[in-house]
Amino acid sequence: MSSTRHSMVHELKTASAPVLDAEPEADALPTPRPAAGEDPAKRRQILDGASRVFAGQGFDAASMNDVVKASGVSKSTLYVYFRSKEELFSCLVSEERERYFAEIQKLFDDPSRPAETLGLFGRRVATKLTSRKVLQAIRTVIGVAERMPDVGRGFHAEGMQRGARLLADYLTRATRAGTLAVDDPMRAAFQFTELSMAGLFRPRLFGGVTEEPTTEEIDAAVNSAVRLFMAGYGPKR
Repeated sequence: MSSTRHSMVHELKTASAPVLDAEPEADALPTPRPAAGEDPAKRRQILDGASRVFAGQGFDAASMNDVVKASGVSKSTLYVYFRSKEELFSCLVSEERERYFAEIQKLFDDPSRPAETLGLFGRRVATKLTSRKVLQAIRTVIGVAERMPDVGRGFHAEGMQRGARLLADYLTRATRAGTLAVDDPMRAAFQFTELSMAGLFRPRLFGGVTEEPTTEEIDAAVNSAVRLFMAGYGPKR
């Protein structure tokens, strides 16, 4: 074989041989499937179904089978993501709580105007805690707290206590700024929260009042709370 022909044959073989080191283009790479229990869309689908079930049937009457039907997943898939309806409920409560705290913590930026800040905070608290959705969650927690104390403790620690700590920190900063004179910020935070809901929360919790309070009713309760609080904790002259 001539050297010219040998060279041509070698080039043809080289051109037709597979390139083992070449990587596929990015567009050709398959999209990896989420590992079991880690698909956020599937998790959201289950939580949305559970929310509808709990809202419609109540926590005690609802079952995991009901959640399966409402969310459109198999029972095996449901249990990969959530082991029990208590875990589902806790996750839903946690999501709602995080949305709430993301809103209210923005209120505590300016310690120079405590009366205005307390008014805004009090209205948020009174509106939230007298709403049907939150009252339903509170009643559920009360109902399971004796047999599942961790649920009750977690609800209180991450709810009321967390809100009180945020407010207490603000009261401390306002006291340092001279716009308040609070000697026990945590106690004062709980006091203001209770004042803001006086006459509104407990009648709703126990079913004495079936309708959510009006804006006027909330304003009246919160304005009174601010006046009492400022009279007791306003700057000393």
